[in-house]
Amino acid sequence: MNRELILKGTNVSKHFGALKALEDVDFELYRGEILGIIGPNGAGKTTLLSVINGTLSITHGRIFFKEREITGLRPFRVAELGISRTFQIVKPFPGMTTLENAAIGALFGKAPEKKMSRAMEKAREMIGKVALKGKENILVERLNVSERKRLELARALTQDPEILLLDEVMAGLTPREIEDIMAVIQEVNRGGTTIMVIEHVMKAIMGISSRIIVLHHGQKIAEGTPNEITENRQVIAAYLGERYSKRFEEVSRAGN
Repeated sequence: MNRELILKGTNVSKHFGALKALEDVDFELYRGEILGIIGPNGAGKTTLLSVINGTLSITHGRIFFKEREITGLRPFRVAELGISRTFQIVKPFPGMTTLENAAIGALFGKAPEKKMSRAMEKAREMIGKVALKGKENILVERLNVSERKRLELARALTQDPEILLLDEVMAGLTPREIEDIMAVIQEVNRGGTTIMVIEHVMKAIMGISSRIIVLHHGQKIAEGTPNEITENRQVIAAYLGERYSKRFEEVSRAGN
């Protein structure tokens, strides 16, 4: 079956002086899939999303969206093409309601709304989709962590993205809240949105991703299905150390 390649990066690198946050990372994202990005802290995961959406400039490498090069485009230009993202550190606009915050997203993106009334309608729809119904008129300062994460997702969805870049939308949530967010992400994906998601909650990322890329010290060390990744010795070593990786391999051999 031929899959449509919708986003591609070649030799993507980002250096901060001598620090190589990303070094020659290649990736491919296919229409309709959920691609998970995992790795230990400092692996370069958030940097990768930031380079894709233009929040950070790229040091070298190239990024293509549907065969159009988007390397170095400003974030609002990337959003206009149909790529939206959430941020690891949620920063809603203070002094505004949940509905007003979500509506801001509708003013940008692939088909920005010209009328605020229509932006509000779209925001109300997305607020319902992320299970924030009833919180529309509450000031964002009164929302808890889970609700702010949902608001961040709602604001990104009001942009009608073809690709949604999610950065740890489940961090700090309870197991029940994580299950709820997983269900929302899967519903959005079934609706036709292609998703690239960073997450530290392994049960969640393994449960929703069709394919996973592993970063470590700014480099891609593995790629495959969730099952392939969980059995990859290099991945186990990156997370748990080389000694545990060797022990895992010895146990696996003994089992075979």
